[in-house]
Amino acid sequence: MSMRMEILKYGRIRDLRNDRGLTQKQVAKLLNVSQNTYSQYEIGISRFPLDAVVRLAEYYNVSIDYLVGLTDETAPYPRKRRQP
Repeated sequence: MSMRMEILKYGRIRDLRNDRGLTQKQVAKLLNVSQNTYSQYEIGISRFPLDAVVRLAEYYNVSIDYLVGLTDETAPYPRKRRQP
């Protein structure tokens, strides 16, 4: 059984970034990666680590399901409060 190669709908990540007028460099800084690494995520050369997916979902206020293409609904589920 082969693993699904495309984790994220990369177009959605790019569109969310563009819709907010952000550069790859700005989003890369948010994720604590280089612009080149983020670019590779966005075009599908490198896989997004789970913590980056969570951070993007929180930042863009969308569900992880939306980011990975399991739904077309952008609204996130109610989130738990983080423990200090």
